[in-house]
Amino acid sequence: MAKIKRQGLRDLVYRELHDMIENSRFSPGGRIVVEDLTKELGVSRTPVWQAIGLLEREGYLTYKPNVGVFMQEISLDDALALYSVRGVLEGMAARLASEGISVLQIEKLRENLTRQESILPEKNITEYSKLDFDFHALVYQASNNNCLIELLDNLKHKMKPLVCDITPIMNDLYTHHQEIVQALENKDPEKAHDLFLRHNELMIKQIFTQRML
Repeated sequence: MAKIKRQGLRDLVYRELHDMIENSRFSPGGRIVVEDLTKELGVSRTPVWQAIGLLEREGYLTYKPNVGVFMQEISLDDALALYSVRGVLEGMAARLASEGISVLQIEKLRENLTRQESILPEKNITEYSKLDFDFHALVYQASNNNCLIELLDNLKHKMKPLVCDITPIMNDLYTHHQEIVQALENKDPEKAHDLFLRHNELMIKQIFTQRML
């Protein structure tokens, strides 16, 4: 990684760390070594600590005095609550999207589905998760409701520290996505709504199963 130029260091370091989190660079509950970050980014400790403070306030990181900085970890109860809320909001977004989604937006969803299908045999969770986030974001945008989009985006960020092995259900998630696109294309708000609820219920079941192992 190219070393950061010394201008607006706090904001630049913040964006770098935010990107690392978005790309699952750090494990939930894992320790983040500040000294390693200063070397990698080519900056002093001050802007790194300032950026960490911002990310802590946003809920991504937690600082334990005399221990260190750690990625936030989501409890089972919080994970189930987040997906329950997401299911309701996504169902609402799907209803709205089905009423006014454009041909171009449908095409973008189908392009995303094609990329999902291409990596299914590899069971690449990281790549599939990125496509999954993009798929959901496309549906949010199609709702044309800025308040709802903002709420769902905030939920997405809160869910970033959550790790779940979706390998056993990846094919089912893809099938749900196919059915969602078909419902949106058919302008069927109730089916689109119900499919998103079922989609989130599947994730809740998988999270619960994993945590109980």
